[in-house]
Amino acid sequence: MAQNDETRESLLKSPAFEMFVRLVMEHEYFKAHETLEVLWHPLRFEKRDEILLLKGYINASTAFELFKRGRGDAALKTWSVYLKYRPLSRNLDPDLSKICEKVERALETTFDRLFRAKSESETK
Repeated sequence: MAQNDETRESLLKSPAFEMFVRLVMEHEYFKAHETLEVLWHPLRFEKRDEILLLKGYINASTAFELFKRGRGDAALKTWSVYLKYRPLSRNLDPDLSKICEKVERALETTFDRLFRAKSESETK
C-alpha cells in the first residue's frame, strides 16, 4: 500500500476528528489543538492537501484559544491560516471530505459565535 493510501486510511480510522469537534464545541480549544497535533506533527513536512488541512484546523482551534485569552488581533491572523487551507477539502475523496465538512461546520459555527458576540458587545 502506498504511503498516501496508508495516511488516508489512518486519518479515516482516527477518532481524533470526532474528539476535535467535541472539544471545540466544549470550548476546550487548546485540547482540540493537541488532539490533531498528534496526527499532524509526524507528517508536517508533507505538502498534501489532507496534511495542510490538519494544519488549518489546528490553527483554527489556536485562534479560538487566542480569542479566549483576549488576543483578538492574533486570533484573526491565526484564523486566516485556516481560511487559506479550507478550500483544499474540496480536493479530497468523498470519505475524507465528509469528515472535513463536519469539522469545518464546527469551526465556522464557533467562529461566528465568538466573533459575533464580540462585535455585538462592542456596538453597545
